[in-house]
Order: sequence, then C-alpha cells, then structure tokens
Amino acid sequence: MTLLDRDKWHEILFALRQNKLRTFFTAFGVFWGIFMLIIMLGSGRGLHNGVSQGMGDLATNAMFMWTQTTTKPYKGFPRGRRYNFNNDDTKALRDNLPDLQYIAPRLQVFGGNGTNNNVVRGDRTASYSIQGDYPDYFLIDPVNLIEGRLINDLDIEDRRKVVVIGTRVKDEMFEDNEDPIGEMIRIQGVYFKVVGVHSSKKNDNQAEQENAQIFMPFSTLQQTFNYGNIVGWYSMTAVDGVPASKLLEDVKALLRSRHSIDPTDDRAIGAFNIEVEYTKMKNLFTGIDALIWFVGVFTLLAGVIGISNIMLVVVKERTKEIGIQRALGATPLEVKSQIVIETVFLTTIAGYIGLTLGVGFLELINFALVSSGSTGEMFSHPEVDFNKAIAALILLVVSGAVAGLIPAQRAVSIKPIDALRDE
Repeated sequence: MTLLDRDKWHEILFALRQNKLRTFFTAFGVFWGIFMLIIMLGSGRGLHNGVSQGMGDLATNAMFMWTQTTTKPYKGFPRGRRYNFNNDDTKALRDNLPDLQYIAPRLQVFGGNGTNNNVVRGDRTASYSIQGDYPDYFLIDPVNLIEGRLINDLDIEDRRKVVVIGTRVKDEMFEDNEDPIGEMIRIQGVYFKVVGVHSSKKNDNQAEQENAQIFMPFSTLQQTFNYGNIVGWYSMTAVDGVPASKLLEDVKALLRSRHSIDPTDDRAIGAFNIEVEYTKMKNLFTGIDALIWFVGVFTLLAGVIGISNIMLVVVKERTKEIGIQRALGATPLEVKSQIVIETVFLTTIAGYIGLTLGVGFLELINFALVSSGSTGEMFSHPEVDFNKAIAALILLVVSGAVAGLIPAQRAVSIKPIDALRDE
C-alpha cells in the first residue's frame, strides 16, 4: 500500500466516518495532550519572560559592592569602624585585577523620597534621586536612550555640569511639546544642562523609580557637592569565562588590604552577586521546563495508548473484512500499513489541531495581558519556541506510528480462514 493509494484512503476515511463518536473521543485524548503541553510550555516561558523583564538588560555577571562597619579589630583599629571607598581604590582595582571587565564607581545623593524638593525649573519643583556615574555603568545596567546622549568620558574628565534625566523628570519638569535637550535645571542651587533623556528597561515599580533618576558625571557630583574622593559603592562585571564569585573574592581581598580590614572579616564589605541569583533562576526554570516536558509527554503517551487500544477494538470489529482482504491476496504488509496509516492520520490531525489551538490560546492570553495594561512583573508574553512545538508534533506522529503497530500486528496474526468465519 502506498500513501497515494486513493482507494485505501477512501477506506480509512469511511471507517472514521462510520464511527464518528468513537473517532472524536479517540482523537480528543491526543488533542488534549498536545494542547496542554503547549499551554504549559507557553506558561513556563511567560514566567521566564516576566522575571527576565524585571532584570531589564542588567549584566548577568554583574555584582555590587559597598562598605559596612568592621566586625573585628585589626592593626590597632577597633571593631565597629566605618570607612569609605575612594578614587584611589578605583585605580587600584583597575590596575591590579585583569579579570575585571567593567567597573563603575557610584554616588547617590538626595534620595528623591519626596521630603526635600531638590530639583527646580521655573516654577516647578520636585524631589528626584541624583546619581553620579561613569559611562561603564550603562554597559552594566543599560537604559533606553530616548533623546540626546548619555554620560561620556569627556564629561568625567572635564567635570561638566550636564545631566541625563529620566522620562518622569521630563514629564514633570517640561511641557508636553518642549524639547529638554540643551535646557537648564537647578539641582540643590546649581545649574546643569540636560543632554539626554532615558527610560528604564525594567518594569513595574523598579521602572518607575529609575525613570525618576537623574544621572550626572561622577566627578562632577564629587566636586560640586563636596564629596571629595569618596565612592559610594561599586558596580562591576567579570570578563567572559571568569565567574563573578571569583572576581568578588579578589576585589574584597584587595579592598580589605587597602583599608586595614581583617582578612577574615566577611561583614566589613557588603556585596550582591547577580550571577548567583541568575544561576538560581536559570536552574529553577530548567527544572520547570523538565517537569513540563515530563508531565506533557506522559499526557501525550496516555492519548496515544488510548488510540492504540481503540484501534485494537477496531481490528476486532473488522476481523471479517481483514480476512476477505487476505483471501483476495492482500499481503501482511499491506494490512499492517492500512492500520498504521489510519492511526498516524488520526494522531497527526488531532495533534495539529491541539498545537494550533494551544498557540492560539497563548496569543489570546498575551492579547488580554497587553490590553489590560499589565506590566508583566511576574508573567509576560507567553510563547512557545517553534522548534519545541515541531519536536512535540514529530514525537506525537512517531508515537502514533508505534502505537499503530500493536493493532496492526494483531490484524495480520489472524488466519484468513478464521477471519472469514468470524461473525
């Protein structure tokens, strides 16, 4: 029997139409299995997208470091001593740690908590978070540049009084049709020129906070607001191939030595390693994907086994028909082919419908999320990888072929003479 044998296809379609209810419930098991697999895969991706959007484009090997009080006496210094990082620390880190890719000293002043209006333009006043940064910071934690430019090396070198404002600052300090680039704003009595407008790549509350930030050159903030050579904290990344945890220990060791801190004092330097959290998140979603495939594949197999069982019943009902075919010269291969093709056809059609409706349902969920204005803090853009969807469909077709072999073997095992006697 060939796949283009029209007579055989007419027989298959006739047999399926003769038992519409049985055909429907047989196909439904396969349909439901792949439908649920697609929904679960899409939901897993939606969770992953939501968490990833919460991080924006923050470098996954980034780490942050700040000073804390010492907890152990050392070299005549008492425990509980406070100290600050400084510009010389920045130079020492750059000169002595080849594993360091980007390093961005930071200072934050005037926290923008609404209790002290620190920014003035004309008759408008507001409270915003003011950050002193190096250009490297935007390579570690990127933002969307809406207008103008970001802080550059010349701004740092010349201590220029320029700022990059967030979209919320622009909306509140400027008119709707007003171009802020080149305009002046006053921060704590000092005038700064606006050279850029940025927006956060993150979502929800974190995005709202970052859109209310004003960036200025690190050196300008130090000089203008009398911070001397103090560094508030560091953002940094390791070069490719070097674990951030290794770099973190090297940085801590160097800074402990420079500030006369006991080498065993683990609390004197605070740190947060994004790589550790990212690895945890990655492992979590790997586990979720594995669980989804485990449940989904066995759900599919349950549907396929159901088809195999139904086809065994079909073979029993068509015993006499099979006997006539054998008596007229049909070979065992031809009989087997008809049963297997019928099984694969039913499996493929049901699987394709389940796949299509599953993807459509995910798109409907995504449309509802977008229409509702959801920020996608924990769940965003559920989708299914095309390769995974095709792999699931191929697995289904192969399983259908295997499932068809059992009733097909049962069909050819019946002797023609016995089949003709069957009532």
